[in-house]
Amino acid sequence: MPPAVDFAALDTLRQLEELRGSRVLVLAASTLDIEMLPALYEQLCGIGKTERLDVLLHSRGGIVNGARRIALLLREFTRHLGMIVPHYCESSATLLAMAADEIVAGDLAIFSPIDPHLHGDAGAGTGTLSAQDIRLFGKMCASWFGADPDAAREQALGLMCQNIFPPTLAAFYRSTLEVEQIGEELLRHQLPQLDPARRRAIVLRLMQDYHSHNYAITGRELGELGLNVVRQPQAEALAWQISRLLQASVGRGIADSEEDEWDDMLLASRDCVSMRRRRPGGLHPRWREARLAP
Repeated sequence: MPPAVDFAALDTLRQLEELRGSRVLVLAASTLDIEMLPALYEQLCGIGKTERLDVLLHSRGGIVNGARRIALLLREFTRHLGMIVPHYCESSATLLAMAADEIVAGDLAIFSPIDPHLHGDAGAGTGTLSAQDIRLFGKMCASWFGADPDAAREQALGLMCQNIFPPTLAAFYRSTLEVEQIGEELLRHQLPQLDPARRRAIVLRLMQDYHSHNYAITGRELGELGLNVVRQPQAEALAWQISRLLQASVGRGIADSEEDEWDDMLLASRDCVSMRRRRPGGLHPRWREARLAP
């Protein structure tokens, strides 16, 4: 286990807990997924149910249903859930952050749209597509080429069905509805008093109002959408110290070669650190755990 995570971050994590009056869980993941739930559950059981739980979140995204189950599990262990975001919190991680009562976002916090994607056959010209790519196809035909809007929509449907298997297209539509439903479900935890139509409007803006899935949304912009985003400079400074260690410890890019193993997930409290090690070739990952001195 990297010594920097084991020791240097531990002291900073304790300072963050004292400042915030909470228990802090560090969650860093290349990909949020369902498979991490047992390790997360054990970490939460070690912390115990607490009045205030802060999650220092560092992730580029992952599985939508994974983000939902992580959010619901976290909320089972606390009355007040905070998300502290020093840097990456993209895609499904943005969705996860929506379940918190408040989001502490630093200057370098990066959120992103939550529009779902379809991973097709790149060789057939149907590589990764966003829901927005499909939804706006007819509008593009009308705007760029002067086609009649109604005719453009009809032609778009025919072209889509020629290039994407119709049931696959329908499944993609269902996944879009799923993201919308999950977004509204999680946002109810943060904005319970808000009119349901306004909550839905926030979710739809995160799904539809940006021209790229990689659009880097700032904490200020997320707050302007209506989410409960706050600034706390001292907490942000401490979280950034931990984030720097995470950037050097978690992710495929840390490996020296394609044949090397790498850590794709880290869960840490002041009592325990767990890291998930990936192995090349799709072999089952292995968890390593270290109990920390009180």
